[in-house]
Amino acid sequence: MVRANGAVSLRELARVVQTSEVTVRRDVRALEAEGLLDRRHGGAVLPGGFSREPGYPQKTHLAAAEKSAIADLAAGLVEEGDAVVVGAGTTTQELARRLARVPGLTVVTNSLLVAQALAHANRVEVVMTGGTLRGSNYALVGSGAEQSLAGLRVSKAFVSGSGLTAERGLSTTNMLSASVDRALVQSAAEVIVLADHTKLGADTMFQTVPTDAITRLVTDEQSAAHDPTARELDALADCGVQISLAPLGTPAEPPVHSGPAHPGPAAHQPPPGGGPAGLRRAAPPGAPLPGQRRPGAHGGLIARPLATGRPDVTRVRRP
Repeated sequence: MVRANGAVSLRELARVVQTSEVTVRRDVRALEAEGLLDRRHGGAVLPGGFSREPGYPQKTHLAAAEKSAIADLAAGLVEEGDAVVVGAGTTTQELARRLARVPGLTVVTNSLLVAQALAHANRVEVVMTGGTLRGSNYALVGSGAEQSLAGLRVSKAFVSGSGLTAERGLSTTNMLSASVDRALVQSAAEVIVLADHTKLGADTMFQTVPTDAITRLVTDEQSAAHDPTARELDALADCGVQISLAPLGTPAEPPVHSGPAHPGPAAHQPPPGGGPAGLRRAAPPGAPLPGQRRPGAHGGLIARPLATGRPDVTRVRRP
């Protein structure tokens, strides 16, 4: 059953084998000791990369600079007076810290970490979903969370996950988290995925957002610097996903909003020697423009930050 479904509850196992949950729990513990499956709260899942998820302390130290750069760039996509949903995750937590100074903003979230980051933002209204607390990532999940999102409509959804591929889209290792993320993105006109280069090409158990439902991917510039992830970017762009590359320079200060116009965040400083999203010295004829990746076998939408920090989407055509 675990192989067929990826995950199964102890109650379902007990029903199928016609025994008690106490007996099933003991058997599952023995199978885990043999490496045949992994126990989860109330059930069991397949062992290995498709189901393993690092805890929050480990996640905070993984690709920390990249997450910060992604959050800087993603914050420039939010307008004064917007209503957005922000999912759970360490990258979205970084984004929330930058949204605290956007006036008139309404943020709907199932993440305690996102809510905490915005708790003292006087000009931001925070709406929490209901649900059951999932302690490993401080997120509210379950039917209560999903039902509270029914009928909601916002301009943008910012979500993250455990893996992203052109074939399956965004995925995560937890079934309950996946269900809530699906409900979050269904409420939004635009779906913006925040994923650093370590997640590109990774495929995990539960799909949350199919590729054709993703409006934009905001990732770090290292995603374009290595062949496997660069090919994944090309494939995502061919599927219609807009790609924004965040430079790994000195983080910009969050934008200060003082009027109806939204100037966007301060310009990002390019890394030494330039980079995929930085300014470069004069290039020879035929070289890519600043902020563009060299086109490979595929064309695609490649975004580069302008002086305002907002992504400028450029069509890269096949040479």
